[in-house]
Amino acid sequence: MLQEKIKKDFPVLNQKFYGRNFIFLDSAATTQKPKQVIEKIKEYYEKYNSNVHRGIYKISVEASKEYEGSRERVRKFINANSTKEIIFTKNATESINLVAYSYSRLLKKGDEILLSKMEHHSNIVPWQLMAKRHGFKLRFIDVNKDGTLGQIKFNKNTRIISITQMSNVLGTINNVKDIAKKAHKNNCIIIVDAAQSVPHMKVDVQDLDADFLVFSGHKMLASTGIGILYGKENLLEKMEPFLAGGDMIKEVALENTTYNDLPWKFEAGTQNIEGVISLKAAIEYLEGIGMKKIELHEKELLKYALEKIQKIRDIEIHSSLNAEKKGCIISFNIKGIHPHDVATILDEQGIAVRSGHHCCQPLMNLLNISGSCRASFYIYNTKKDVDALIKGLEKANYIFKKQNGL
Repeated sequence: MLQEKIKKDFPVLNQKFYGRNFIFLDSAATTQKPKQVIEKIKEYYEKYNSNVHRGIYKISVEASKEYEGSRERVRKFINANSTKEIIFTKNATESINLVAYSYSRLLKKGDEILLSKMEHHSNIVPWQLMAKRHGFKLRFIDVNKDGTLGQIKFNKNTRIISITQMSNVLGTINNVKDIAKKAHKNNCIIIVDAAQSVPHMKVDVQDLDADFLVFSGHKMLASTGIGILYGKENLLEKMEPFLAGGDMIKEVALENTTYNDLPWKFEAGTQNIEGVISLKAAIEYLEGIGMKKIELHEKELLKYALEKIQKIRDIEIHSSLNAEKKGCIISFNIKGIHPHDVATILDEQGIAVRSGHHCCQPLMNLLNISGSCRASFYIYNTKKDVDALIKGLEKANYIFKKQNGL
């Protein structure tokens, strides 16, 4: 079986905890790293560790070549028009903050920013800060009972819509291509939070016609501390730098500074070179499997998991049950059991799931819950992992219901 073979590439997953095989079901938070990525990082530190763009000696040239080679690989991966449109940041959160800070300077007081109630905090708080600073208005799109996005209404003052392509709680996949069309008809730009979508499905920024799109390396097998901002070149040219110093400079005088060309205009200081290089290795690993194969595997696994989990006593699933219309994420609660208690019992079975509000407190309030358990799957998960999850949930039910005489 392909997934069993893939799992062997991940050292973390070849461990036992509490005498059981380790099962990782928290890939929406971060993904495990294959040995191919780990070895690439090791190679960098052992063979050409140096700063980029600054030295003319051999290993600096090699590091710069690898660094920019990764940028080109990212460009192809999301089908950007130019490497000028690929900015390296430290995570998707910084990418959103960069756009919020720099693009906001092109707006005026009274302009409106449209978000949804299913957004991650990282796609809410930066806009709250900019709204307070510049006098913008924030408006939120509702979420339907089945976890899908509510009706989107633009008005004459709407200048930005910033929205997730895939919810990190509900797994809902929003039709951002259609939203982009409507946004552009209404003189509005669209920013797409693709942190949950890019690792799991083919994303083409030109097909989507996204103005900006953000994602993180650590959610797609690369190391932590590396994020990506895609932005249309004409928009990036208009924006002022987010951070200053180092590589974003072309020429400095005491009176004035000339900024570097794109994309380096937005890459101040020494970047996470290791992270950038690991990203190239991660993309090569994913493309070696095939993004379509990954998507099909996850759909099959999700369908299986949804069929099984619905049979658990007192289960509450907080999303659509249609596997064809959502990502490989299931958020759930068991009535009468706190999600942290469920996660603790699963941990004792060697199963890692996330419990809490998942950095989506407004959505939790909308769902009228304080938090949930979340199982999120990836390329290294199998139906056996799902079976173990179901067995663990049944044990949680047995323990707590027995204690309460139910």
